[in-house]
Amino acid sequence: MDAQSLPNLASLRSLEAAARLRSYTLAARELHVTHSAVSHQIRQLEAQLGVALFARSGMQMLPTPVCARLAARLRRGLGDLVEALGEAAGEAGASSMPLELSVMADFANVWLIPRLADLARAHPQIELSVRLHTGMAPPDPRSVDLGIWHRPVEAHDHRSVRLLEDQVIAVCSPGLTARHPGLTLGTLPQAPLLRFALRSWKEFFAAAGIDADEPAHGVIYSDAEALLRAALAGQGVAMVRRQMADAYLGRGDLVRIGDVEIRARLDYFLSWREGHPRASTIHTFHDWLRQQLTAAPEPLGTGDDGRRT
Repeated sequence: MDAQSLPNLASLRSLEAAARLRSYTLAARELHVTHSAVSHQIRQLEAQLGVALFARSGMQMLPTPVCARLAARLRRGLGDLVEALGEAAGEAGASSMPLELSVMADFANVWLIPRLADLARAHPQIELSVRLHTGMAPPDPRSVDLGIWHRPVEAHDHRSVRLLEDQVIAVCSPGLTARHPGLTLGTLPQAPLLRFALRSWKEFFAAAGIDADEPAHGVIYSDAEALLRAALAGQGVAMVRRQMADAYLGRGDLVRIGDVEIRARLDYFLSWREGHPRASTIHTFHDWLRQQLTAAPEPLGTGDDGRRT
């Protein structure tokens, strides 16, 4: 097929939307056209291509394998086209590329925010708007351009990629080790231990081969930001994510006790809608994020702490 015989853009948009939503009705609603218009455009495409694109299954219109592959490529192509037009319009006026991000508060406070100066240097065209999120379940994923949440988005038109699988380690302040000389992994049960509502020290002790129970006394923190602040203040030994503690360890604000680590129960997922009009900006941000995750930790200011580990 040459450029002269390409289907019109409206037909391609109808196919992409119908394949993604699995419904002519929902596709018509999204595109602000009638159901019959979507149906007619898809029939025209089927006649032009000589293949069946959809099969009815109950109330759904399921894309055939050929249609699913075509829709995926159209989604990328339409996203690139919208982004290119947006960039061209931006060059004539404002050159910024807005991007609205919802992010878990701990990831933002401890890890992301201290690195945003690098994002501004590397990609000054990205105008990032940050919303902090503290709930376990993601918010409405369509309310923002992309999100960094503890759970992937299950909607079929969204993509979620795991950013990191973290480990939990035992840390404390240098001042605490000075007050408790000889503090080692083996003597942890006798040390002041900071308790966290979402994780038991028994799990850590089991991984270390230590026969000890959960501490029976002391403040119980339900918020990991408060837990980390308590550790930085020298109040006790805390279990924290290694990725979040690396910068503090690197500059000596925290020291690690032993080499035992346990798997963090919660991961972080970057999620966005397939075929998003700002797909190019989202991919740029994703690439930058990946580079930062594999780079050496940067120093953080005391008190730039996280909320949930």
